[in-house]
Amino acid sequence: MLQIEDLYVEVAGRPLLKNISLTVEQGETTILFGPNGAGKSALLSTIMGFSNYKVTSGKIFFKGKDITEAPIDERSKMGIGIMSQRPPNIAGVKLRDLLEIETAGKPQTQNLNEMARAIDMERFLERDINVGFSGGEIKRSELLQLSIQRPDFYLLDEPESGVDPVNMAQVGNMIKKLICDKKACTPNDPSRKSALVITHTGEILNYLAADKAYILCNGTVMCSGNPNRLLYEIKTQGYEKCVGCKSGDLIQL
Repeated sequence: MLQIEDLYVEVAGRPLLKNISLTVEQGETTILFGPNGAGKSALLSTIMGFSNYKVTSGKIFFKGKDITEAPIDERSKMGIGIMSQRPPNIAGVKLRDLLEIETAGKPQTQNLNEMARAIDMERFLERDINVGFSGGEIKRSELLQLSIQRPDFYLLDEPESGVDPVNMAQVGNMIKKLICDKKACTPNDPSRKSALVITHTGEILNYLAADKAYILCNGTVMCSGNPNRLLYEIKTQGYEKCVGCKSGDLIQL
């Protein structure tokens, strides 16, 4: 579904990411760990195609097609959707207006009010997007937008960030449903969507059955392995072990 090969990225002439290689298979949920400032959000923004992230070397493939130079709208039409860690406030644009544009011409099993009501967002439909929203409300707004967009591939940036425990359960369960709307999903289930999920705390793993994980430090991928194993290593030894053992090849844990 997604393949990144030896990617180098800069912002305003400053090198930010280097030697990034990773893959996300069809129907696979991949976790990206890393300390603050490691470049995790920059990588998701680059995959989505935000113009201020300049690829200086390497390739990004989505569904087998080279999208390294593709504009953001083309990537969206191909089936990539993103939930940002800090989406902008959009004063003067109602949430309902944005969602109605997205639903135009698309078959929906529920109407907009029903979908919003299911996650306690109906009362926000007539409000300006994200203006005065709490952290949990912003996350639910972003996920409601993704529910309508229904992409094939989800980029989720720190879904736990700024979310209290009550909202976390709602956010986590909603993400789980977006990836596979069934009581149980097997790794080879053709209806299972693909996802690349950034997490700093690992709390999202209480809700998602992740298949593999990478650790990003200092702008490069240091380690890969089982998500729960990597999370245990991070919690017990921090990120220093992974950084210290880097010797030119990706370390498997």
